[in-house]
Amino acid sequence: MKLVKTEDAVGQVLCHDITQIIKGVTKDAVFRKGHVVKEEDIPVLLSVGKEHLYIWEKEEGMLHENEAAEILRKICQGSNMHPSDVKEGKIELIADIDGVLKIDVEKLNRINSLGEIMIASRHGNFPIKKGDKIAGTRVIPLVIHEDKMKAAEEIGGDEPIFQVRPYEKKKVGIVTTGSEIFKGRIQDTFTPVIREKIAEYGIEEAEHILCDDDHVKITEAIMEMIARGCNMVICTGGMSVDPDDRTPLAIKNTGAEIVTYGAPVLPGAMFMLAYYDGAIPVMGLPGCVMYAKRTIFDLVLPRIMTGEKLKAKDLNLLGQGGLCLSCPVCTFPNCGFGKAM
Repeated sequence: MKLVKTEDAVGQVLCHDITQIIKGVTKDAVFRKGHVVKEEDIPVLLSVGKEHLYIWEKEEGMLHENEAAEILRKICQGSNMHPSDVKEGKIELIADIDGVLKIDVEKLNRINSLGEIMIASRHGNFPIKKGDKIAGTRVIPLVIHEDKMKAAEEIGGDEPIFQVRPYEKKKVGIVTTGSEIFKGRIQDTFTPVIREKIAEYGIEEAEHILCDDDHVKITEAIMEMIARGCNMVICTGGMSVDPDDRTPLAIKNTGAEIVTYGAPVLPGAMFMLAYYDGAIPVMGLPGCVMYAKRTIFDLVLPRIMTGEKLKAKDLNLLGQGGLCLSCPVCTFPNCGFGKAM
């Protein structure tokens, strides 16, 4: 630190907060540590009794926290988001659209392991709304070695840590299975749930076919949906290991590539995901989706709606955090369900 006359401090960086006290009005920092003094600040500083200031002496190879914050912003900021103004060396990222947050977790962890640098974010692979805060980042000290920021840039590489993937407009086909529904013995209460779920992503209309438990008929219904131009097919019911539950066989017989039959998530263990012709997701939903507030379907649907092609590994990683506690008041997605470390 260096002590200088206030009138000579223009362009210099404050090393401490400057507090203004006006009885009955305010007692707060009028300038924060790290503030770069401007010409118009001089009368204010003098009015609070600061005729001399401690300022940071610029050293070769050292960066001020605001300079470092801008470097971190470039490392972090991806598509469909914007930064806040820098404040006390901190920059936040805010979503510009509704979508799903994607995070390069390996890069995030490596940069946070460098020391003197922090990036904090919300969980990835979950829906966010326009205006939501995505992440905040800053360096810990007032000044930091330039070499450390270069190391962070090397880890960051050409691709940013954060992206917001937008939802795609999809034509959805719903195949409702079950002889008890097909023959009118009970009311179909499953299809309305699916319609409500997909409506959260802007889909108001969906093709619909009702089938009994004949796996040949279910296969034909799936193929008809695809022929009608559906680029996502959802099959409800018939997903257990009971002999008369034939939906998994019907999906397999379309020739679709099976990603998984089963997921480490409760509710939703009997979930099936396949891709027809490598691109059209075909899902088999277990009965729990009909009555449970949140299930495996809520974890995969947002990602599929962005066009992300899920792999078996993506589902296998859901085990930690894959247990819904069925809380009396559901706060999903602001809870631990579906959030692996």
